[in-house]
Amino acid sequence: MVLQAVLLDIDGTLVLSNDAHAQTWVDTFRKFGYDVSFEQVRSLIGMGGDQIIPRVVPGLTDEEGDGKAIAQQRRKLFLNEYAPKLVPANGARQLVQHMLQSGLRLIVASSASSQEMEVLLKAAQVDDLLEETTTSSDAEVSKPAPDIVEAALGKLNCPPQEVLMLGDTPYDIKSANQAGVGVIALRCGGFDDTALAGAKAIYNDPADLLAQYADSPLGQIAKV
Repeated sequence: MVLQAVLLDIDGTLVLSNDAHAQTWVDTFRKFGYDVSFEQVRSLIGMGGDQIIPRVVPGLTDEEGDGKAIAQQRRKLFLNEYAPKLVPANGARQLVQHMLQSGLRLIVASSASSQEMEVLLKAAQVDDLLEETTTSSDAEVSKPAPDIVEAALGKLNCPPQEVLMLGDTPYDIKSANQAGVGVIALRCGGFDDTALAGAKAIYNDPADLLAQYADSPLGQIAKV
């Protein structure tokens, strides 16, 4: 099998945004009278808001009432207050460039909204390199459901065995594996190796993967 394409998560993978996302949830829940700890939310980052809200406050949904208002306010807070301060993961742009130069097709597979995606790609300094994206609007249910990965595969028109995903959370791994796609995980999203079990390989960050590219699943599969 020859590797044809790589699906890319953005948050925590190419841009160091996971802590910021967690804090915006804490701030917004508090504004609506719900006392939620940072640790409680941080472990859920990587899921979409449709998954996070009912897990944090059972009975709420992002489709109506407080849950919907919280989802909307959180997005505004993230975009206005936190997004301008985000920085890329170490080596993010260089890794993306190398994969493109290797002839791989790249597509973003993220639970972020379209508006967030634009901001995140710029923060990761890869907005000029990545044209194909899959966002929350392309999926009925966000990660860890497989919908977003399956939508990305549909856009690529590639069989899952010819694709790998680059992600940083256990939800990326579960989502991709359910769709038949193997995952290379990065620790820079803040999850430990136990949480990332199920990945084909684990690296510190994009720079670490790039330094070991030839011996990584990316390099090995490309040679087959």
